[in-house]
Amino acid sequence: MTDKPKDTPESKAGEATAATAEQSAVSSTGRGVTSPYDSPTEQLARVDQAQRPQMSKDVPRTDDELGLDPEVPTTAESKAAGGKGSTYEYASIPPAPTPPNDTGRLRRRTGETRRGTLDLGLLLLRWVVGGTFLYHGLQKLTGWFHGPGLDGTRDMMERGGWDHPSVSAMLVTAGEVGGGALLILGLATPLAAGAVLAVILDAWAWKQGMAPGFQYKAGPGAVELESILAGAAAAIILTGPGRLSFDRNRGWAVRPAAGSFVVLLLAVAAAVGAYWYLHGGNPLTGIGPFD
Repeated sequence: MTDKPKDTPESKAGEATAATAEQSAVSSTGRGVTSPYDSPTEQLARVDQAQRPQMSKDVPRTDDELGLDPEVPTTAESKAAGGKGSTYEYASIPPAPTPPNDTGRLRRRTGETRRGTLDLGLLLLRWVVGGTFLYHGLQKLTGWFHGPGLDGTRDMMERGGWDHPSVSAMLVTAGEVGGGALLILGLATPLAAGAVLAVILDAWAWKQGMAPGFQYKAGPGAVELESILAGAAAAIILTGPGRLSFDRNRGWAVRPAAGSFVVLLLAVAAAVGAYWYLHGGNPLTGIGPFD
């Protein structure tokens, strides 16, 4: 009988070397084990320290070498260099500005939407004042409602002492008809209210000068109705027509400003100038120091 060869350490080492070579060959051909990680029991060969690649000394390793942390001068150094020394002078993103305190504006804006019956009241006021002037204007223009018509209005102005009765009749008729109609519609309200205010102020001055002494409620020179209409027209100028009008998108509709006060002054000046040129005399005769 032939004796089997005994397994010696040299033979075992050779077999292990052959197995490793075989696995490397199989791995290179794409068959069988393709990676040492596919065999969990496989031990990776140690890499000799001498075989490791040597790192170059030129490779950056710190933040300073990488340029990630540039040197920023302090506030004291910045002031010494002539800078303003702002804390955020070198910051890439400045801090957000503090928003202004708009609580008052927001409160006013919220209050504007809560007008209650204000717009309805202004609509009623415009209809009453505008309807009254339109009524008197149509009396003078067309003779409706038992009115005198244009000819009768001119004769009335002439008997009343107006120097230019034809011009006076046309102006008062245009102011009452045009201003009254625009007030009803709420269109061009400051101009419409200014026109009727100038007309009624001249009517007030004319009636006041008919009799000596100031008479508000009774007598031939009573100016009670004219005073009420003048005050209502001035109130519409100062308050605006409201949102129930064709001027609802205008600033003066709900928030009249200084311009409305200017219109009021211009209407008074127009009334004074028209009375002085077309009639003459002092409309305040008989009132207080003008006795």
